[in-house]
Amino acid sequence: MSDLSNQLKIPAFNQLTIKGEDAEKFLQGQLTCDVTKLGLSYQAAAIGNLKGRIEFGIWIKKQAEKHYDVVISADCAESLAAHLKKYGAFSKFETSTPVDIYPCVLDDEPTFSHQETHNTVENVSAWMQCSIATGNYWIVAATQGEFQPQELRLHQRGGMDYDKGCYLGQEVIARIYFKSAPKAFLHYVKGIGNAPAAGEKLGKVQVVNAIPCVDGFIALVVARPEQLVENELTTLDLPPILQADVARPK
Repeated sequence: MSDLSNQLKIPAFNQLTIKGEDAEKFLQGQLTCDVTKLGLSYQAAAIGNLKGRIEFGIWIKKQAEKHYDVVISADCAESLAAHLKKYGAFSKFETSTPVDIYPCVLDDEPTFSHQETHNTVENVSAWMQCSIATGNYWIVAATQGEFQPQELRLHQRGGMDYDKGCYLGQEVIARIYFKSAPKAFLHYVKGIGNAPAAGEKLGKVQVVNAIPCVDGFIALVVARPEQLVENELTTLDLPPILQADVARPK
């Protein structure tokens, strides 16, 4: 793995703490998930834009009453802090300065840790491999505003709630869910050649995340199934929960 590690573009992540009297109410009007159901484990979620696309891909947990920890790609942390300041100007909560947090794999699940011992290339590499294999995509600055949550199967991971009420982009997201369905959606694939960059397009296939492997690359991509064949990409199996149709069950 050492040669491949040299080819990796190592991601960095920050954690922001949001706490205060209005923290839950404010976040409930921002996030795709139901904030009232959060616990001590990180939940993948998103903050959308008015076009119903993911502006900030995050992981969030409820650390204590009126206290939430949010993890985001480090290159998006500053814009997230500005977003929270703008939309939360009249709400009673405080947002901490972003601090480093390290991706790692614990109990075969991709997660995050503040322990310095997890701040190694080996740990990050393991997290990236596990994340791609399990559909745990990460949004970076290059892919902000690129993907609709349902395209990334966020609803199948508990990161969306269609009954909780309004939030940013909710009208567009709900319309897609209840009246149509994405024609292109998340796949786990293997390809040949160098690993493409996040957001890069391979024909009509758009890359979410990709890393090199011994004879090419593995990636999470958004595409129609037939477009994968056209690009000579081999489809690999996502976890069973992410193999279901992305459309709303009839």
